[in-house]
Amino acid sequence: MFTRICLLPSLYIDILFVYPYIQTSFTSHQFSFEKLPMGNCLPQSKVLPINTTFKLPSPIPTWPPGEGFGSGTIDLGGLLVTQVSSFTKVWATYEGGPRDLGATFFEPSSIPDGFFMLGCYSQPNNNPLFGWVLVGKDDDTSSDSQGQALKQPIDYTLVWNSESLEIKKDGDGYVWLPTPPDGYKAVGHVVTTSPEKPSLDKIRCVRSDLTEQCETDEWIWGEDAESSSDGITVHGLRPSNRGTQALGVCVGTFIFQDSGTSSSTTLSLECLKNNKLNLSSCMPNLSQIEALVKAYSPWIYFHPKETYLPSSVNWFFSNGALLYKQGEESKPVSVEPNGSNLPHGGSNDGLYWLDLPIDENAKDAVMKGEIGSSEAYLHIKPMLGATFTDIAMWIFYPFNGPSTAKIELINVPLGRIGEHVGDWEHLTLRISNFNGVLNSVYFSQHSGGTWVEAPLLEFHSGTNKAVAYSSLHGHANYPKPGLVLQGGLGVGIRNDTAKSKMVMDTGTRYSVVAAENLGGKVVEEPPWLNYARKWGPKITYELGVEVEKVENSLNGQLKSAFESLVNLLPDEVFGEDGPTGPKMKNSWYGDEV
Repeated sequence: MFTRICLLPSLYIDILFVYPYIQTSFTSHQFSFEKLPMGNCLPQSKVLPINTTFKLPSPIPTWPPGEGFGSGTIDLGGLLVTQVSSFTKVWATYEGGPRDLGATFFEPSSIPDGFFMLGCYSQPNNNPLFGWVLVGKDDDTSSDSQGQALKQPIDYTLVWNSESLEIKKDGDGYVWLPTPPDGYKAVGHVVTTSPEKPSLDKIRCVRSDLTEQCETDEWIWGEDAESSSDGITVHGLRPSNRGTQALGVCVGTFIFQDSGTSSSTTLSLECLKNNKLNLSSCMPNLSQIEALVKAYSPWIYFHPKETYLPSSVNWFFSNGALLYKQGEESKPVSVEPNGSNLPHGGSNDGLYWLDLPIDENAKDAVMKGEIGSSEAYLHIKPMLGATFTDIAMWIFYPFNGPSTAKIELINVPLGRIGEHVGDWEHLTLRISNFNGVLNSVYFSQHSGGTWVEAPLLEFHSGTNKAVAYSSLHGHANYPKPGLVLQGGLGVGIRNDTAKSKMVMDTGTRYSVVAAENLGGKVVEEPPWLNYARKWGPKITYELGVEVEKVENSLNGQLKSAFESLVNLLPDEVFGEDGPTGPKMKNSWYGDEV
């Protein structure tokens, strides 16, 4: 609830009494938030989230026919792997880890005939069970002369046991590291409830050329990743090198290690590697892509007070967008509807830029966008050694509006700070190529973003379509409505989201603008996609003048807090500088970070 008061004739300040979300972590590029807790941690007498299994709201459809997508098995080049998401519980602890609820350790069950376990699975107890591990077998039809893809370990090393751990737990757990034979690597641990070494037939090690260096991923249990104290930490694993051309494959396993040795160069486990020459063989074809979009396309809700809505690129060009060239600023050129007269090649050298129409009425109309024309622009990407497909859904906004600061309980409009012409944001769907199941969604947030796994998503009306909330004026995407603060300690830039009647169903109007794995003849890239320069002008105004306008309306502690805020915020907030297009972003060929 807000109460608005007037301090000066031109300055209104909203006093915030209640808001439903609180920020729990902050970096300059990534934010996370959750609802305010209604008490202490969940009592152990109650059912923990991990004791329930997450399923998507709707059944997975039957995908159109294709080569290898959704077939259940992927050939990594002499090693066949499949995802297993059925588990047998081995051991659990009920303290430590996220929200101090502990973690549970599983081994895969119902492993298909001929396949072998590569490692156990674990996740924190604060979420429903939702995960998988890969199991593998040798491809008997392969002509590979390098020998068996899988071999038994020759021994085990006890990494850790819980005998001295004085917390709530299911008896004692023991974590073992397989000792691989020469020329092979371990890609997962074995967990038991006995101090006796596991059977050598329990797990398989992988031939070295089918493995690749990995790094720690999400924190599962043990000492907090940010803790300076020594102790055991448990993390997921992911390939160190990730991108559309990278070959590293996630196994779905975890690693136990001392918190003081968390460097990726010291890890005792590896990830898998896809040595298959034709990575496209397990990627979806065009008809399968269309089916995936129909099944999973997100809904984006805009704030009820949003002024600057999205539009299609063609609408932006057709309604007066202008192309400027350095040294010829007095002779801007109208842009063709498909961007065919935009300069291609080169780099973001400042030689060209786009801007709004010169006529004030036309400029005002274009700034507000046209949600009826808005379109999602899809980039189809092979990820994690082509075991997943990323569908990056890019949304264009003609204008990014001004920011609002929160200084403790007071909201302060920041004038021009935060404004710029042209704004590209996106959501990325990560889908398993084994079965077509939605694994997670990436929410872009200014110059960064965050991955959210399926169990933590909000879905639209019983469908498998995730819901996203676009922040007021800034268009950052969040998985829940409420306030996320870009700053810290009650002082920062507001990112407000809420549900309204203004909504965009990204599956209603979309274009596949790039799918390199399908070849250029299947998907033709629009001309504007290869425009490398800025989608808005760079306007350097006196930051001190803009800051002074705000400071003059404040006094005492509020002025001091605002000055601290200015020092905390990233440079992107200040000045008007249009962004580059989707293809110029690091995530186009790399992973989302």
